[in-house]
Amino acid sequence: MIAATGSPNSALAANASTATIPIVFANGGDPVKLGLVRSLNRPVGNLTGVSYFLSELGPKRLELLHELVPASTVIAYLVNPANPVTESDTKSVQAAAGALGQQIRMLTASSERDLDAAFATLIQQRVDALLVNNDAFFSSRLNQIVALAAYRAVPAIYYLRDFVVAGGLISYGASVVDGYRQVGIYTGQILKGAKPADLPVMQPTKFELMVNLKTAKALGLTVPPSLLATADEVIE
Repeated sequence: MIAATGSPNSALAANASTATIPIVFANGGDPVKLGLVRSLNRPVGNLTGVSYFLSELGPKRLELLHELVPASTVIAYLVNPANPVTESDTKSVQAAAGALGQQIRMLTASSERDLDAAFATLIQQRVDALLVNNDAFFSSRLNQIVALAAYRAVPAIYYLRDFVVAGGLISYGASVVDGYRQVGIYTGQILKGAKPADLPVMQPTKFELMVNLKTAKALGLTVPPSLLATADEVIE
């Protein structure tokens, strides 16, 4: 069997390579929209796995960022153009920004050098805050992204708590650790004879909001009490 985790590209590549070997995936995209499964409850075929639905949370993160930085009107949106969910994610974020009276400035990066250039552009465009889209490459470079955001003094919201642990300002998303654990459970069941088609795609039951007060203070931000009250974890 094949475990395909990280970016949706890994699951798409595994799917293209075989129609018979069982595949268990874990990523933030919608597996139905990506064409990996026919439905969440009855996947059909040789694939099943975990969807964090991180892509669906872009508008919610934008709302949280607006609550934290209410005066923000120009938002930078960092995406990886090589990610197959980028186009649909961008449409939903732009629609949400319009509803909030905000403008989106696109920043693209798919390499370490691209990240440095993207943050230089961010300053040139005089944005008020930054929304980082979910992407496996960004996860692998989280320390660099957090450091660049701090250096440029830009409030940023992320999709994983790991960014906030590393010094990022705020994050909202599902637990990747729980998702990987489920991949292990499904892997064991398939190796014992279960069929992927009989194992529904798992979805998160809880989304975590995490805030770093140290970073907020360094940026001169006051975190609203309502945001702190709903946070699952606060770093002081």
